[in-house]
Amino acid sequence: MDMDAVFGTARPVVGMVHLLPLPESPRFDADAGREALHEAARRDATRLDAGGVDAILVENFGDAPFHPESVPRSVVADLTALVDTVCDATDRPVGVNVLRNDGPAAMAVAAATGASFVRSNVHVGARVADQGLLSGRAHETTRVRDRLDADVRILADVAVKHSTPLGQSADIDAVVSDAVERGLADGIVVSGSATGRETASETVREAVAARDDHGFDAPVFVGSGVTAETVADTLTLADGVIVGSALEAGGEAGNPVSVERVERVVAAADEVR
Repeated sequence: MDMDAVFGTARPVVGMVHLLPLPESPRFDADAGREALHEAARRDATRLDAGGVDAILVENFGDAPFHPESVPRSVVADLTALVDTVCDATDRPVGVNVLRNDGPAAMAVAAATGASFVRSNVHVGARVADQGLLSGRAHETTRVRDRLDADVRILADVAVKHSTPLGQSADIDAVVSDAVERGLADGIVVSGSATGRETASETVREAVAARDDHGFDAPVFVGSGVTAETVADTLTLADGVIVGSALEAGGEAGNPVSVERVERVVAAADEVR
């Protein structure tokens, strides 16, 4: 993947827009309505932009408990409108992640809105999570991309938070190989055990080594636990970071984005870029 072409830099800091619960989800605030969703998404995207992130990833974070695979059509419709709102609020590249594991929907939303990339949580292999058994959806996500002729990159998780692997998927080398060579992923993501949890340096090194050993042109992103204190060290190992909790008020996932926190993370990243 040409990182400069997609993200405008070789080692990007990707900030998260954690959406409020959508109308289909149990915690949706019906009194506030859809306009509150758009106001919050616009606010966080604007703050991320002002703080200097290189790209923004939009995720239906508030929709727990998540659908294990395909989300309802209403979710796809609301996500499309919300991603469009984010795209209107920033000139930064925008990505889409549809929780828990609807890569095909994410690809469709990205194609419709002009987003640049998607995150696919279980792209290949199988994982056990609180939603039950999650199976790889590379065969669907890539075919949606082809059918829509979408210029959208796929970032595939290979150490998936909030889950445990089944069978050979515990082997980072095997999953990296499968994700890129057989699943046609453009980049890979490694994470800690849960949202906000630090990603072990050894896991990052294993993923980078697997990528290099196989000769893949696939950047390695760290997808959880990155803070202003750790981002510089992380970017000496990985090619990019995806940051959510550390950019939000109080360091708590789901809180409004803090421009000051964004600036701290970006400034620390710039020390090694």
